[in-house]
Amino acid sequence: MEYEAERPTGYTGIQIALHWVIAALVLFQLVFGEDMGGAFRAVRNGEPLDAAQGLSADLHIWIGVAILVLAAIRLVTRLGYGAPPPPAGSTALQARLADGMHWLFYVLLFTVPVSGLVAWYVTPAAGEIHELCKPAFIVLIVGHAAAALYHQFVVRDGVLRRMLAPSR
Repeated sequence: MEYEAERPTGYTGIQIALHWVIAALVLFQLVFGEDMGGAFRAVRNGEPLDAAQGLSADLHIWIGVAILVLAAIRLVTRLGYGAPPPPAGSTALQARLADGMHWLFYVLLFTVPVSGLVAWYVTPAAGEIHELCKPAFIVLIVGHAAAALYHQFVVRDGVLRRMLAPSR
């Protein structure tokens, strides 16, 4: 007989905190990251950064590093504690789409900071990957938020509540 571990009914407090902190940091990067392009071009052309560009670049880099570290903690936490099953009534396709979306977030949460660091410190060519990830992040965020709101206000299955309050 094969033993299947019991899946949690919700997320832990640490999983919820990591979700919202990472979400806030990613949104900050998306909104204020545009300034990084000017700083990147200036450095690449051997021009000095003014104070605002220097501060913007430093913030972007350090917040990116924070996202990378927190994403690693989040991934380890998810692998350790697990994630709740899809809500009752979900189709197999919905479950696969939700699971795929979550894992794509993890891919981006690692790819974007690493490619940004490589572009800044090693080779500008990695900046192409970094830039291509921005629209992917935006599409995933919009899809994720839309799905959460759909579950909350149309299906009313409590999925959003799982990411607002710990159930353990």
